[in-house]
Amino acid sequence: MSAAHTLTDVTIRSIAVSEMSNNVYVLTSKSGGAQVLIDAADDSPAILSLLEEAKADTDAPAALAMIVTTHSHWDHVRALAEVTAVTGAPTAAGADDVADIAVPTDIPLHHGDVKTFGDFDLEVIHLRGHTPGSVALLYRDPSGPAHLFTGDSLFPGGIGNTGDDPERFTSLYNDVVTRLFDYLPDDTVVHPGHGDGTTLGTERASLPEWRRRGW
Repeated sequence: MSAAHTLTDVTIRSIAVSEMSNNVYVLTSKSGGAQVLIDAADDSPAILSLLEEAKADTDAPAALAMIVTTHSHWDHVRALAEVTAVTGAPTAAGADDVADIAVPTDIPLHHGDVKTFGDFDLEVIHLRGHTPGSVALLYRDPSGPAHLFTGDSLFPGGIGNTGDDPERFTSLYNDVVTRLFDYLPDDTVVHPGHGDGTTLGTERASLPEWRRRGW
């Protein structure tokens, strides 16, 4: 059974798959039925069941409009080929990660892009460092806090792995600060690529510590 967040216009469902507990998310428009799947990480039967379950979140016929991959690492794309083949949905990923994803990317994503799915939008935020093309996706609920899907760029307690490379760490840290914490309010809900969620407000006080420790 998936976990669900019922918002004003959209329902967010999620499951964890694989030995690495990758989070897979599906957003469904309540009125229009458009769906977006974030990270077809592994276990295509479970992901297809998630999409089937999410049909109950709309009064309209549900239709998968896009599969977004937050970044190119292998554990986030293991079910991408099969889910794409079954659903026929177009794929999207950060432009700088496209070459590293075996499944062809139909829609390269760039910082500041806004993708519209019937009655809801997702804003693309490029966060450079975990991979060159890592992206976060921002949904602004008209009646509540924003919801931010960060892939492996931001977790409770720190930013994503940058391979002990100071240059990559600085790049990701600076993007997380300027493009997330300086841009969005504290009540923004963070949905990471693994593990539990958090809010920007919960993490904000730890930013200086993350900077000092370098990870």
